[in-house]
Amino acid sequence: MQYFNNYYYTDKEIKVILDSIIIIIDTRERDNKHIIDYFEKKKISYEIKKLNIGDYSFAIPENAELHINRKLYFTNICVIERKADIDELAGNLTVDRQRIETELIRSRLIRKFQIVIEDPAGYENILNGNYRSEYNPLAFLGTLQSFASRYNFSFIFLDKKLTGNYIYYYFYYYLRNYLINKLY
Repeated sequence: MQYFNNYYYTDKEIKVILDSIIIIIDTRERDNKHIIDYFEKKKISYEIKKLNIGDYSFAIPENAELHINRKLYFTNICVIERKADIDELAGNLTVDRQRIETELIRSRLIRKFQIVIEDPAGYENILNGNYRSEYNPLAFLGTLQSFASRYNFSFIFLDKKLTGNYIYYYFYYYLRNYLINKLY
């Protein structure tokens, strides 16, 4: 039995909660058909809603039987920001630096914040300068690592065909640990 939301839940009830996750997609998120296609293929519930920070988060629906009296949003607790490629990230750290740094400052209010960069060879591409910017590779890497440390986020490089799966399981296992370990 686990304690959550002022109730103790059995493993079976926790599974019901986990299987009910709704992925929240920010209204401003673009070029994410591959992610939505994955959710639809796997019958993962999602809704499009304005997020204050990031591109993806999650909620769990109301479930009177489990004493969850309203939809519970984790949009200020666990969030993913997606970058479509290294070029977008380079642009964010140069041309849009003030905007992204402002967003990262706000992200410190989020307990779990991650940036997904859809480029499986992203780290290598940064080191080799394989992007459409004159941003110095060591400055690029230094800024990315410094920002991750300063603003307490992590980042991962992924093939875009894996992003939908990654987003779902990132939230699934966050919620699982939240329920089982009473993290917060």
